[in-house]
Amino acid sequence: MPYLVHTAHAQLGALWLGFVGWTLTAVALGLIQWRVWLVSDRQVISSGVAWVGIWRACFHSYILVSPGFRILHCEYISPTDTFTPPEIRTGQVLMLLSVIVGLCGNAGGVYALRNVYFGTGKTSLIRLGFTITGVLCLLGAVMSFIPLLWNLSSVVTNQTIKFPPRFKMPPAPDSQYVGCGIGVGMVGSVLMVVSGIMFCTYKLPVRPEEVQTVTNTQGGLPCPRGRDNLSFEPHEQIV
Repeated sequence: MPYLVHTAHAQLGALWLGFVGWTLTAVALGLIQWRVWLVSDRQVISSGVAWVGIWRACFHSYILVSPGFRILHCEYISPTDTFTPPEIRTGQVLMLLSVIVGLCGNAGGVYALRNVYFGTGKTSLIRLGFTITGVLCLLGAVMSFIPLLWNLSSVVTNQTIKFPPRFKMPPAPDSQYVGCGIGVGMVGSVLMVVSGIMFCTYKLPVRPEEVQTVTNTQGGLPCPRGRDNLSFEPHEQIV
């Protein structure tokens, strides 16, 4: 097998980018700061700030516990709840799938690089492995981009959520802005896109033929270039 380590330096960097992007996507999945609600009524929401993620809605409160203590009150947002908006329900599904697909993509990148650094009998497996890895990274990025951009649009257009009474959330915020959860997810998705493109652009080096053949003008038989043709008998030199 030819020496190919020097051909995969960019893909090694792509693996690191893909891993960081996948990690940020997984972190964004669990963050509650996707939407930040500002409310003026601080009777229950003591800080006047509530956070809405794709799995939970939380806020700090002094009222829900003994006086002098403050807790972070959270309620779970189920995809089966009727009040759950479609962008959050979509985010719960696609962000989870993005993490799974991204994990498979990183695993494929490790396998492909292993074949490069430790050798394999078939170089076609290396090219196929990098291509599959790139496609999985790009697919995972697209899956995360859809709910991220959808929720971003909902915040920009000041869409509200009709939470049930158990959430103790106001019917609508005074104002809202984009939280760090969407920002972290966007950065992770961009890194996965860059990683996927770098994996897909891998090319095996073109090996020059060690021996080129030419056609013998007398007998029409191929013979190696630069070597003696044993079938050719030279005429005797005339003294």
